[in-house]
Amino acid sequence: MKKILLYGLVLSGTLFSPLISHAQAEPDSLALAKDEFQDNFYEALKQKGIENYDRAIQSLEKCVVKEPNNPVLYNELGKNYLGLKNYAEAEKAFLKATQIDPKNRWYWQGLYDVYYDTKNYNKSIPVVQKLMEWKKDFYQEDLVSLYMYTQQFEKALELINEMEATVGMSDKREAYKMQIQNDSKYKKPQKEALEEAIKKNPKAESNYIDLIYLYSESNQEAKAEQVAKQLEKEIPSSDWAQVSLFKFHISKNEGDAAAESMFRVLGSKKIDGKIKHRVLNEFLIFASSNPQYAPQLEKAVGYFEDDKNVDVAKEVGKFFFNKKKYTEASKYFEKSLGNKSDDIEAIELLLYTYAESGRNDELLKKSSGYIDLYPTHARLYYFAGLGANGLGQYAKAKKWLEDGIDFVVDDKALEASFKKELTTAKNGQAKTK
Repeated sequence: MKKILLYGLVLSGTLFSPLISHAQAEPDSLALAKDEFQDNFYEALKQKGIENYDRAIQSLEKCVVKEPNNPVLYNELGKNYLGLKNYAEAEKAFLKATQIDPKNRWYWQGLYDVYYDTKNYNKSIPVVQKLMEWKKDFYQEDLVSLYMYTQQFEKALELINEMEATVGMSDKREAYKMQIQNDSKYKKPQKEALEEAIKKNPKAESNYIDLIYLYSESNQEAKAEQVAKQLEKEIPSSDWAQVSLFKFHISKNEGDAAAESMFRVLGSKKIDGKIKHRVLNEFLIFASSNPQYAPQLEKAVGYFEDDKNVDVAKEVGKFFFNKKKYTEASKYFEKSLGNKSDDIEAIELLLYTYAESGRNDELLKKSSGYIDLYPTHARLYYFAGLGANGLGQYAKAKKWLEDGIDFVVDDKALEASFKKELTTAKNGQAKTK
């Protein structure tokens, strides 16, 4: 569940306007009261900043005496009580703030934090519905989860279907939907009912998706494909139709059509990232057996350049590496290093592909360059020596290998490889002489 944890300091117009009757107070006493109010308020902010919530509350209570109808003060009290986990007082303070100024979103957010922290999901629901007045799409996700937590499945399903039609699908909501529909009370409507619903409202995307799911589940792939094509025809902008059509094209070895559907999916803002990864993975397997689609695969990988969770280029490189397709693998490791140049795993894998492909010039140049970045990494010296030997530059090879073998620690296999290449370098020098 998404939650906003940072609050803006909202200073209302009455914050530094003490409610003191000018007719009954002398100017000096007015200034003194105002200074006292400001001093107490800033002291409260200071104490809250160092998490000294008790003292902050004491200062705020002095402010409340001066301005009992200032919502900012109750909002600050709520934050400090929340910091102390005194949820009853925090709730009371935030409620007071919302009663005085119901149009301030942050007061409602503070109340929501109290209810969420105490797992009072029933009280959270009306608060989230109120928050939706400001950010509907953002808080709708929370509302779906709250309906699930409180077992209001009909309301959850209705909201999920509404969101599918407006903002698209997500893995989380699909999981909720499957959970609901696994209950006999909420079973998906039968195929006939869905077909009838599509006839009545051919622009409702979710009915097509449910029907495709039912046909696929019962191994009626031809009918599922027919529904996907009908969806594409009725709603040309439907990206979800392309997810289904992509699978059908792949299963039929229709590479061009599969690539076209894949690019629609990868470029969609409605489709969840996990689904995009699955589509790419299926196309990767297909392109591995059909190398003529290597350009389309490379273009597809480009869609994931900004992915913060997975280095897609490196993972594709590993796929080809494990299949001993070193030329293809090197291309993706190079792409990966273009985004993150200090990834030592990608560096080693790239150098290994050069070695296996006999690309000794690139092997020597790259490995010796990376030694500046990792001067104590033994394997880089080994690759530099290997590349130099391959080029017949035995003196260079001997130097790299002798410099690097001192950095080998508890790796018998690597140590043996060093010694083998050192022998090659020495023998090469002897023959040259």
